[in-house]
Amino acid sequence: MRLRNAVAVLSAVGLAFGLASCSSNGDNAATGAAGANYVRTFGTEPQNPLLPGDTNEVGGGNIIDLLFSGLVYYDAEGEIHNELAESIETQDSQHFTVKIKDGETFSDGSPVTAHSFVDAWNYSVENSQLGAYFFKPILGYKEGVKEMEGLKVEDDHTFTIELTQPEADFPTRLGYSAFYPLPESAFADMKAFGENPVGNGPYKLLEWNHNQDATVVPDETYSGDRKAKNDGVQFVFYSKQDAAYADLLAGNLDVLDQVPDTAFATYQDELADRSVNKPGAVFQSITLAGNDDRFSGEAGKLRREAISMAIDREEITKTIFEGTRTPATDFTSPVIPGHSDSLKGTDVLKFDPAKAKELWDEAEKMEPFTGELTIGYNSDGGHQAWVDAVANQLRNNLGIEANGAPTPDFKTLRDDVTERTIKGAFRTGWQADYPSLGNFLGPLYGTGGGSNDGDYSNPAFDDKLKQASGAQDLEDANKFYNEAQEILLKDLPAIPLWYSNTVGGHSENVDNVEFSWKSVPVYYEITKK
Repeated sequence: MRLRNAVAVLSAVGLAFGLASCSSNGDNAATGAAGANYVRTFGTEPQNPLLPGDTNEVGGGNIIDLLFSGLVYYDAEGEIHNELAESIETQDSQHFTVKIKDGETFSDGSPVTAHSFVDAWNYSVENSQLGAYFFKPILGYKEGVKEMEGLKVEDDHTFTIELTQPEADFPTRLGYSAFYPLPESAFADMKAFGENPVGNGPYKLLEWNHNQDATVVPDETYSGDRKAKNDGVQFVFYSKQDAAYADLLAGNLDVLDQVPDTAFATYQDELADRSVNKPGAVFQSITLAGNDDRFSGEAGKLRREAISMAIDREEITKTIFEGTRTPATDFTSPVIPGHSDSLKGTDVLKFDPAKAKELWDEAEKMEPFTGELTIGYNSDGGHQAWVDAVANQLRNNLGIEANGAPTPDFKTLRDDVTERTIKGAFRTGWQADYPSLGNFLGPLYGTGGGSNDGDYSNPAFDDKLKQASGAQDLEDANKFYNEAQEILLKDLPAIPLWYSNTVGGHSENVDNVEFSWKSVPVYYEITKK
């Protein structure tokens, strides 16, 4: 998970408007013989091939962020720096001219050009990849379109972007993986490329042993600021977080960013100054399947409200999570600038079992509920305890049959969700991609959003997002984003549960371990003793 306070994250948004001069010149050299001493860290099997435009989960995302570099990157504090971009200039926040640094290459020696970005972005939209939604502001965006007219290559190192309306925070988003470039070789066979990608980041893929591990090693051709200070990073895919924590204590794992709930009472004593527990930009929820008719229409709306009010978030965060979670008051995160804990409609997030039963009974008069309510979750993520607690509260407070429905791992759960084969409810969560309220809202609840797991669609909500994107400053944008959230509180496409702290630790075998504003270890800074 993550850490960083609102002040640090706010600086990232502020810098978005002056990106042309936000480049630094660090020159850190990789140390040690290649492959001699990898940093072993916790990971999960990527859901899809390692394609930047088709990855929206952390298992693949953490690897891709090391294999590729974008126009900009976010440092540990959330501040934005140019990486591939020499400059990103605009006079009106609608028309942007991007100049790429000369001499940049992919790990196979092929050049990074303007086409590397434009072709990758167009491919994502044409093939309806999971990240295609992020290109929606660009003129000519339409699902399946071959080329967006708002993208023009001027020369090898220059391209322009035209949006459908001014969006002052658009440059803030360009460090997200959906905007990474691809080499020309990728387009010959994209699926094969995703199994063995050629990137332009600080690391290159050494091997990916499916359902076991993936190892990245320093890319000697990388010339940016994120130089690797270790011999490589090995992501180890565990079936249980308890096993990962045991390996951390034994020194067989170096970095763990998700301490299991079974260790919440002991990990700070066991790890001492090698532990971390700090606020992070991570939001957790339950989503109700959009293809489950039991939660549609007026009766479905009442049931969503009833389920939300039947959950005692305070009790669960206190007894199960022991202060490492905070009950949610919205759909974003308190560490993001503009967050509000006083939105209209938040009563639906307060525990009120009597009101919940009243709403459920009212829905029953309209249309009886059939079958049980299952809550899908991945067994490798440490979710069983809270899912069982929620199911128990729903049984007791609503008088229904509710049970957890585990899948063996995160990839399996995400496959079921993506393919829309899952029914009932399932756990969902969001780890920020860039520091904006909009990042928690558009991708998850905007019509056609790549992570809109409940297939929610409300034109009034979409309009608020558009108004926020076109706002002249951050204060106005956040006003519209919070008005959009008040619509979500009425519709409840997902049921907010709590915000997650960055709760992790590291072994005695490594130094310089820091968790970024996104709750992700800054892998390239970690050194092995």
